[in-house]
Amino acid sequence: MDIDALRSFLAFVDTGSFTRAAKQTYRSQSAISMQMKKLEEATGQSLFTKEGRNVALTERGQELVSYARRILSLHDEAMSHFKHTVHHRPLVLGCPDDYAESVLPDVVALMREHLPQQTLTIICDCSSQLRLMLDQGKVDVAILTRAPHAEEGYLLKHDKGVWVHGGKNLENESLPLVLYEPDCKFHSAAIDGMEKQGRPYTLVASSSSATAIKSLLRRGIGISAMAVSSVSPGLTISRDTSLPPLPAVDIVLAVAPVPHPAFGSHLAAKISQSFQATA
Repeated sequence: MDIDALRSFLAFVDTGSFTRAAKQTYRSQSAISMQMKKLEEATGQSLFTKEGRNVALTERGQELVSYARRILSLHDEAMSHFKHTVHHRPLVLGCPDDYAESVLPDVVALMREHLPQQTLTIICDCSSQLRLMLDQGKVDVAILTRAPHAEEGYLLKHDKGVWVHGGKNLENESLPLVLYEPDCKFHSAAIDGMEKQGRPYTLVASSSSATAIKSLLRRGIGISAMAVSSVSPGLTISRDTSLPPLPAVDIVLAVAPVPHPAFGSHLAAKISQSFQATA
């Protein structure tokens, strides 16, 4: 089977979109369609089915996913082995700001074990922006959050949302919220939950900066919704069961469909396994 076609296939599986798969692999949608047709011809199976306006995998298509990951992992491992002495450009690693203290250092340490001579460029942004950068080829590897049980990336750990404050009683009639930006799952869950409860609230501030949010919380300015992994010293997880429930998320390591020469899916899988073993 064609390696590039398998990359396009997995790009669709991970993103759920032929449009994003085309962007990630620098191909037109018609070229992606041709690749998928050739995969179906090579396997002799129908890999896709229509579900309303959406395209989903057939049972045979789902079976191909694990084979495709293993084939690409072995291919990337072989290429990395024979090219490991070549000097490569810096590897661009993306990470949401709220995981820069908790998840990022362990991921970088594991990457250094495998690539001790490789220079890294680290970019902090929200998961939605990092996905766009993966699509555009601006990021090689990214730490992302995804919905539980989604296919995207290689699992690092399961996480959950919690309400967090600076330890001071918030006796305001209208609950002061200090949240991440609107494209954050916890932002929308917090606002939606307050609205459904009919609970008065004030959005004091929203920011993409974990440092800014946590400094406001420590000052007693409000309460926030964030992942338990990103709770820092000096912050308190609320025990107030009347607050709206927050979603669970998975933290994963996603690799660009056109990988950096030194970092492919095989290495992402190894780091995933090592991270989970030490978590």
